[in-house]
Amino acid sequence: MGLAWQQGPLAAHAAGRFLTPEPLPQRVLFAEPLRRRMRARFAGDWVADSEDVVLLHEPGRYPVAYFPLKDVADGALLSTERTTRHRELGPTAWYTVRGGDTETERAAWRHTEPPDFAREFEGRVAFAWRAMDAFYEEDDRILGHAADAYHRIDIRSTSRELVVRDGDRVVARSQHPLVLYESGFAPRWYVPRADVDEGALQPVEGRTFCPYKGLADYFAIGGTPGAAWSYEDAYPEVERVSGHVSFEPDKVEVTLDGERLRLEPGQNVISHGMDRGLDVEELRRATA
Repeated sequence: MGLAWQQGPLAAHAAGRFLTPEPLPQRVLFAEPLRRRMRARFAGDWVADSEDVVLLHEPGRYPVAYFPLKDVADGALLSTERTTRHRELGPTAWYTVRGGDTETERAAWRHTEPPDFAREFEGRVAFAWRAMDAFYEEDDRILGHAADAYHRIDIRSTSRELVVRDGDRVVARSQHPLVLYESGFAPRWYVPRADVDEGALQPVEGRTFCPYKGLADYFAIGGTPGAAWSYEDAYPEVERVSGHVSFEPDKVEVTLDGERLRLEPGQNVISHGMDRGLDVEELRRATA
């Protein structure tokens, strides 16, 4: 996703390559100012509030927000004896976070001796996303992880024919699917429900959460779990795919204009867990 996740430019298995005479290091970190007010809430208290946040993009990880220590509430950080070492950023001290009468261990960390090439992390602390109650940009809650400015989704209409089969059964046939292009992923094709044999879809338990699209429901086809999914109430930014069904080409046969689609390397989706204290109804309200 975005710059350093899935197959983004700084990911371990990037889809493209930098055109340089010498190969880049295997791991390239990227830091930039967020340039937005960001706040962190814990146990009902604002533990951090800053307009000077720095984002760290690290291969294989979501962006991480680092707050200046001066913008952290007094008494919110409790020092511990736990230390680790980041391979590029050096010694890392861990903190217990306190809010009111509540404390959570290993909920924040700071790189205590960043190298010269990473001086923007000196005097900054990051909070574990799912250990906090919530993060906000101004007054809007940000879900999943710090917003990645390099993550983009485009949805396009097409008249190409998409056919889904389970053996001899035609599960879906459409000449007007939608194609969703998302940073770091291969195109995903979404079929209107009117073009799907609903009887072929067996709802299964378990949902996943995408910070950019919302809650996904899953279906088995012919006894194969996870063969299809749908965002029944997709976020407003991607509402065109609401209620449409997408199919996993490594679990059912999916053809586009007669050519079979294959799951591209690196395209297995790593599901994102719910943020702390976030329930389904709150997610649904976000789509209203």
